Amino acid sequence: MRLLSTLAALLLAGLAGPLHADCAGTNLLAEMPAERRAAITAAADAVPFARGNYWRATRGDEVITLIGTYHFDDPRHAPTLQAVTPAIRAATTVLVEAGPEEEKALQALVARDPSRMVITTGPTLNQQLPPEVWAQLRAAMELRGIPAFMAGKMQPWYVTVMLSIPPCAMARMQDPKGLDGMVIDAARAASVPVRGLEPFDTVFGIFDAMTHEEMVAMIQSTLALEDRSEDYSATLADSYFAGESRVIWEYMRDVSYGLPGYTPEMVDAEFARLEELLMNRRNQSWIPVLTAAAADGPVFAAFGALHLSGEQGVLNLLQQEGFTLEALPL
Repeated sequence: MRLLSTLAALLLAGLAGPLHADCAGTNLLAEMPAERRAAITAAADAVPFARGNYWRATRGDEVITLIGTYHFDDPRHAPTLQAVTPAIRAATTVLVEAGPEEEKALQALVARDPSRMVITTGPTLNQQLPPEVWAQLRAAMELRGIPAFMAGKMQPWYVTVMLSIPPCAMARMQDPKGLDGMVIDAARAASVPVRGLEPFDTVFGIFDAMTHEEMVAMIQSTLALEDRSEDYSATLADSYFAGESRVIWEYMRDVSYGLPGYTPEMVDAEFARLEELLMNRRNQSWIPVLTAAAADGPVFAAFGALHLSGEQGVLNLLQQEGFTLEALPL
């Protein structure tokens, strides 16, 4: 899966690393020749609702206000929260990917079944991986404060998620808030009920759909980006705050076209699979939750920004349900 696997790690539950003050990432898109960047932007703009993080959907008396989120801390969240707080306070329900109850249920599941996170039986990663790959992984995890004996016991998906966080940002991972958490806090302060858009164990269903070989390939491909992990995080965050999260998707596609052994057709096929697995299926399952809640009063919904765009994005699916979409300023 190579670079595509890294993108999967960034998308799953929004686990892209926040940039700490000590991080010095460079926006990789800014380094690109103008012609290549224009092609990436054009590819992003070719899908419905490619730009913008803040939207209102209306159908008669039904109103759904939607904010695409970046899941980790960044000082640039402050003006966004200020802009969306009136809509949160006016809502009868706030819907998020995982609300407080879903988080509690997920923690309880992991407590009951540690194998969801760590390898409890069979060979550990240091036994599964080629020696040279394990040596790279061990060094990368130690930079993040994770000793080798712990890294070896982690499930491959969990290792990939850890690798997607730059070492410089690990200190901020004790209590990451992000815009999602800020929305939940604002709703609670206003006594507005908060509910999850999907079952608490959805994320494990996504991982279960991937083969073991794909999981191991995730580790190898993410390690290939280790020397520029800060730059990928900076590029992701900058694109989000510019209202251009779809550009990241097309940027990763463009980078993947240049990988040895890959044809454009192979890359496009893998991207289509990932989009179906990570976004489309979830988006489709969220629509009845959103519309049912809207029938009872104004709804405020917050979820990862990449779920907004695309043919099977939440905005286009709502439009197909008869909602009128309006971009809102931030």
